[in-house]
Amino acid sequence: MLAGAGAGVAADPGAAPVATSAPHAWKQVRYGNPRALRLRSQVGLVVDEAEGVILYARDIDKPRPIASLTKLLTIMTLLDAKLSLQRVIEITPADRDRLKGSRSSLRIGTRMTRGDLMRVALVASDNRASAALARTYPGGREAFIRVMNQKAAFLGLTQTRAADASGLRPGNVSTARDLARLAYTARDYPFINRWSTIRRFSVEDRATGRLLAFRNTNSLVHRQRWKIDMSKTGFTSEAGNCLLMRTRIEGRALIVVLLNSWGKLSKYGDSGRIRDWLVASERAARVKRETDRPASPTASSLVQPATI
Repeated sequence: MLAGAGAGVAADPGAAPVATSAPHAWKQVRYGNPRALRLRSQVGLVVDEAEGVILYARDIDKPRPIASLTKLLTIMTLLDAKLSLQRVIEITPADRDRLKGSRSSLRIGTRMTRGDLMRVALVASDNRASAALARTYPGGREAFIRVMNQKAAFLGLTQTRAADASGLRPGNVSTARDLARLAYTARDYPFINRWSTIRRFSVEDRATGRLLAFRNTNSLVHRQRWKIDMSKTGFTSEAGNCLLMRTRIEGRALIVVLLNSWGKLSKYGDSGRIRDWLVASERAARVKRETDRPASPTASSLVQPATI
């Protein structure tokens, strides 16, 4: 099962299983045939969270830029520090994105509580909010990045490195395997689970009294048929479009990682393909369970999934 810090994952998701006997035939059907799933994302990983089983894997061990998925580690690090969420922080020129020139809804002089800035960074993926949070961390940005990397090491994310709090630099790298572990760890952070899945919210600018409205960057959160328990999106030219989420399909808890999706909408198209694939597998498994007996180790032609 996918566990906390240092969780072990099978080295080769496509390799033969380590188990000495095959699962029941209905269960193999439920795992799905990964050859039937065709994604446009360069990197893809689907994990059955309850069983710790990799259902689909493509290029999951190659470190690559992860863009704003970095912010998930940013928020975890801030929550671990137990800093006051009520402290008011002012946005300054030092918080501007001078690397990519990304836009922000937070004007220079905007004043918000630390907690509100964390929400803006997580839900709206605002880079200026993340920069201000790192700047005001005890010891400043360098100290914050150092603690972020210490957090990644503690969690056993051996291929994960943080270069800034926003994910703008290409030095923010990870693998799909590490990101799945990070998503699993996020279950222990109610703040992340609640706010990363909210559709929209408003925050008061303490400097002007104006309400600023923000919308979740994950379009799936806004769709009724999706049950999402944790979510983060990301994009830079180096990372491509990225999506990390914990979701439930047919009552089944899953972790989905999509990196370098082709085009702005492909990560959502791939999510839909994953959903359809698993819904079909789940329904076929129900029929198989009712009509068939357990298969012998060689009875099924499906690839047996590796366990985590």
